[in-house]
Amino acid sequence: MTNKLFSIIIILTISAACGSLKKPKESKGFSKADYPYIEKFHEGVRLKQRGQFKEAIEAFEYCQNINPNDDAVQFALSQLYLQTQQMSKSMVAIQNASRLDPKNQWYLEEIAYMNFQNKNYAAAAKQFQKLTEKEPKNVNWLFSYAESLMRSNDASGAIKVLDKLEDQVGVNSELTIEKFRLYRQIKQDEKGIAEINKALKENPKDVQLLANLVDYYFEKNQSQKAFNYLILLAESDPTNGNAQLALAQYYDQKGDRASSYIALKKAFVCDDIKIDQKMKILLSMYDSQPKLDPEMFELIAVLSNKYPEEAKVYAMAGDFYLKNENDTKALENFQKALEFDESRYAIWDQVLIMEYQIQDFKRLYKDSKRCLELFPTLVNVYLLHGISCTQTKQFQESIETLDLGLDLIVNDLPMKAEFLAQKGEAYFNLKNYKDGKANYEESLQIKPDQILTLNNYAYHLALAKMDLNNAETMIQKVLVKYPTESRYLDTYGWILFQKGQFNDAKTKFSDAFSINPNDKLINEHLGDVSFKLNKIAEAVEFWKKAKELGATNKNLDQKIEKKIYYEPEY
Repeated sequence: MTNKLFSIIIILTISAACGSLKKPKESKGFSKADYPYIEKFHEGVRLKQRGQFKEAIEAFEYCQNINPNDDAVQFALSQLYLQTQQMSKSMVAIQNASRLDPKNQWYLEEIAYMNFQNKNYAAAAKQFQKLTEKEPKNVNWLFSYAESLMRSNDASGAIKVLDKLEDQVGVNSELTIEKFRLYRQIKQDEKGIAEINKALKENPKDVQLLANLVDYYFEKNQSQKAFNYLILLAESDPTNGNAQLALAQYYDQKGDRASSYIALKKAFVCDDIKIDQKMKILLSMYDSQPKLDPEMFELIAVLSNKYPEEAKVYAMAGDFYLKNENDTKALENFQKALEFDESRYAIWDQVLIMEYQIQDFKRLYKDSKRCLELFPTLVNVYLLHGISCTQTKQFQESIETLDLGLDLIVNDLPMKAEFLAQKGEAYFNLKNYKDGKANYEESLQIKPDQILTLNNYAYHLALAKMDLNNAETMIQKVLVKYPTESRYLDTYGWILFQKGQFNDAKTKFSDAFSINPNDKLINEHLGDVSFKLNKIAEAVEFWKKAKELGATNKNLDQKIEKKIYYEPEY
């Protein structure tokens, strides 16, 4: 492993001495001549307390000039120089105070902390050593002494001090881990391992101790030992997402896919693993599986429950279902993603195309309209909205939308041809046959072999009972390429029906029916041609079947009820 799964950081806090005066020597008595000195001293104290450091320094420096051997004055000046960032002067002053009163441990402590803060760790260690010799049980000084030794690269000395500290505070995971690190630093790994094992006897579920052993054994390529401790770590701390992820990888390497998924589900609930990392894991698994395991959908469900308003989770779920050919669930998740984030056009594109494919034109109308509000320069969205307008019988809006889209097309003749064909259909539905024909003809000039355009144009001409020979020529051209497509056979049958060639028409309708017996339009057309051939009972049965299948002809009920053929009205 190139990166550790776990990072346990030990922070030993070094408490700097506060700025108050600390235990000056006892007074030996003053004469009347000393009163100005005493007054100036107390003035300095008051100024310091009010935060008037510059004036306080002047007061104490006055005292210093009168009596340079007053350690209390030196200590006060040290603190004031420290407050005003005059570090060198501060150190000189505190050293003077300590020289004048070498038994005062507070001065020595101040020197020690100042050396530590100035990164003079070796000097700090010497001062803390003296302090701990005076008070061997002072925990703060022991901590600081050990830290100073560590910073000055005296690992062996630091271990000894940490042992003394442990005698005071007891076995502590932070201390144990620090000793483990120091033993490794001086190449005595086994002693470090022994320290951790000693601590684990007192607290066998300590996650910091277990995590360090996991990291250590992974680093040393002792995988089995690492995984043994990893299992203990995961059991001891179910909220440790990194441990659960590592455990999932371990089980996957063993070929235990079920256990790997269980660990992954636990990891995906954890907060220490960020959502992007979880999704990156899912994406790598998605790419490696031709068909996704059922457990993959359980994992994405865990994420959607944990992050119920994250659009990217629903978008990924949509991709999952799409890969496993569950288009319905895929579309539901893509639509859900848009509820929380409308800014990603790639999701809009997927939604609009799928709605078009399943012919959910009402939803396509609503969604494409919203998409145009957000992305008003995307040509294909205008096309899809135009189609949805036509299919929901909003023909004038369709034409207006398609015209807007046409203005945006640059050097894309196939796209222009598609727009013109859709305009032709909208005009035919408005019974504006002149403009309908003009748009269809212009579309076919650009793409003369466009199959759908040829079929749709021919069918609309047949509905309008105009240019039937031209319509027949177009559909024959289509059937040369697709002779067994039921939709195109039905169109040919409808052209022949309008030409009065009922026997030939029935043959085409019957051919289409044999290919697609549940097509509502084919069934209705078979009823129509059966009526024209005087097979009334047969006609009614086909009309009834067409109604069951959802035929939209407004005159269908009359045909069934009166057993008479009426011209279609849509």
